[in-house]
Amino acid sequence: MSAVTSENRALHAVLGSGPAGTALARELVRRGHPVRLVDRKGEGPAIEGVERHAADVGTPQGARAAVAGAGVVYHCVNVGYHLQVEAMPRIQEAVLGAVEDSGARLVVLDTLYPYGETGGAVMTEETPWRATTRKGRMRARLDERYLAAHREGRARVVLGRSADFVGPGVLNSTLGGAVFPAALTGGEVLGIGDIDLPHSYTGILDVATGLATLGEHPEGDGRVWHLPTAPAVSTRAVHALIEQRLGGPLNVLVVGEPRPYGPFDAEFMAEYAEMWYQHTEPQILDSSAFEQAFGVTPTPLEETVAATLTWYQGLLGGR
Repeated sequence: MSAVTSENRALHAVLGSGPAGTALARELVRRGHPVRLVDRKGEGPAIEGVERHAADVGTPQGARAAVAGAGVVYHCVNVGYHLQVEAMPRIQEAVLGAVEDSGARLVVLDTLYPYGETGGAVMTEETPWRATTRKGRMRARLDERYLAAHREGRARVVLGRSADFVGPGVLNSTLGGAVFPAALTGGEVLGIGDIDLPHSYTGILDVATGLATLGEHPEGDGRVWHLPTAPAVSTRAVHALIEQRLGGPLNVLVVGEPRPYGPFDAEFMAEYAEMWYQHTEPQILDSSAFEQAFGVTPTPLEETVAATLTWYQGLLGGR
C-alpha cells in the first residue's frame, strides 16, 4: 500500500494522553508529522515536536476545538473503567460529529471486547461479534456506528484493535503496575486466572506504530484491523521472560476470581468481573492481515519485556 497523501503533511491530532496516546504522539513526531496531543488539562512533560492542548472531547465544542485544523484525528481517549458504559458513547458522539464537520480522517483505538467469548478460537478480523457483557455490547455498538458513518460517507474512519497492553508507560494493565514493580522489588507478582493459557499482549510501541500506519494509509479505511501483536504465549511464559532478565524466580500470586489487588481497587474489579472470561479461555489475536498489508512486524515479546523492565527500573529509582 502506498501512503502519499496531503493529509500526511497536515496536523495529526491525538485525543487522549494515556500510554497509547503519548506513545503515538512520539511515533508521529518521529515520522515527521506536526502533532497536537489533547487531554482535559493540556499538561504533562514536554515532548519535542508535540503541542499540548486542553479540551474536553466529551462535549461537541471541546471535540471541535481539539480537531480544528487536523487532517488526521486519533481517538485514544479512555475513562475510568466504571464510567465507560456511560461515557464512551458520549465521547464517540462528540468526536464523530467533529470529524464529520471538519472532514478529518478518524483512526480509533479499539479493544477485543466486541468479540466476546470465543471458546479460545483465534481472533481475526473475520471473527463474529458475539459480546454478551455490558462493556462488550457497548463497544460493539460504538464500532457499528463508526463503520456506518464511513459506509454512509459521513466520515472516513478506520479501527485498530489491540490486545492487552504491555510496555513502557503502561501501568493499569494485567501486565503493568501489578507485575513489574513487584518483580523488581521481590514483592508479589499478580497472575490473573489461568496463567497457563495462551494470551496475546500488544506492545504499546506496536500500538503506536499500528495507529500511525493507519493514519498514513487512507486506503485502509472503512474496516477493522488488528494492530501488530507478537504471537500469543502463556502469562507464565511472560513471567519466565522476566525471570530470565532478572536472574531469579518471581513470587507469583495467582488470583482465580475478581478481587482487589494492587492497582486494581474494589470499584475496578467489580466492573471487570464480567470480563473475567478473558482469563479463563485462550485470548489469541492474529494480526497477520495488518502485517501483510502494511509490511509491519510486531516487536518480539522478549524485547518488549526488556524495555518495560528498564522503564520500571527508572520509575522506581533504579531498583
